[in-house]
Amino acid sequence: MTALILDGKELSKISENTIKEKVNELSKHNIKPTLATILVGSDPASETYVKMKRNTCARVGMESIAVELPETTTTEELLKTIMSLNNDKKVHGILLQHPVPDQIDERLCFDAINIRKDVDGVTCLGFGNMSMGIDAYGSCTPAGIIRLIKHYELKVQGLNAVVVGRSPILGKPMAMMLLNMNATVTICHSRTQNIESIINNADLIVGAVGIPRFIKSEWIKEGAIVIDAGYHPEKCGDIDLDNIENIASAYTPVPGGVGPMTINTLILQTLQSAEKSIMD
Repeated sequence: MTALILDGKELSKISENTIKEKVNELSKHNIKPTLATILVGSDPASETYVKMKRNTCARVGMESIAVELPETTTTEELLKTIMSLNNDKKVHGILLQHPVPDQIDERLCFDAINIRKDVDGVTCLGFGNMSMGIDAYGSCTPAGIIRLIKHYELKVQGLNAVVVGRSPILGKPMAMMLLNMNATVTICHSRTQNIESIINNADLIVGAVGIPRFIKSEWIKEGAIVIDAGYHPEKCGDIDLDNIENIASAYTPVPGGVGPMTINTLILQTLQSAEKSIMD
């Protein structure tokens, strides 16, 4: 058995072409989709991620606004910046780059983002709406994974799905999205017992734990769908993918699987916000 490769890099390229066309259509209404990125401090990894997102905006003809704040920024100062962007009609999406310095109440600031501009899917209100099947922007990594699943027409309904990790921007929303597709979902975390046997029973596995090669290939049953949402400096993910092509029915490579879909989904959701602004 040779597994199907869920190629996020290729799908993101196809999607970018479609986004470009829609950006051109919006120009007829004098609307240019605009993403505002907020970076607090000078974390090198965060600076790289923000640059990648801004470069993607440029490739598809969208506007990006870079807001850079010093490491000493307070919660109140950051809230003021977010409120200003909420009130700016030219801004369609707001991204607050995670993590922020320790002195800032990150959750309070995330939830200050207007839900109509929450294109990164980080607000509690957006999560609640998504979970209940109400229109909302999903957290970008799990939403990108769902787009991959749908593109490759993988059957999810009725599957035993195991999400390894429970972070608010990945594990938890991933579980709810799969539940909304009628999978039977189990979430594993640091206190889970007998994790190997739980994973071994999974028809679909999402690695979202943030530990290199934590999930061993021998834990995975034959024919499972394997989604690796992790990426580490060792150029590996959260799942040991050795020989995975002979075990899984489908899998995401690392790199080139989930990663490209995360940024592409952010850009897509910014476009969708801009499209909705026509009706305002």
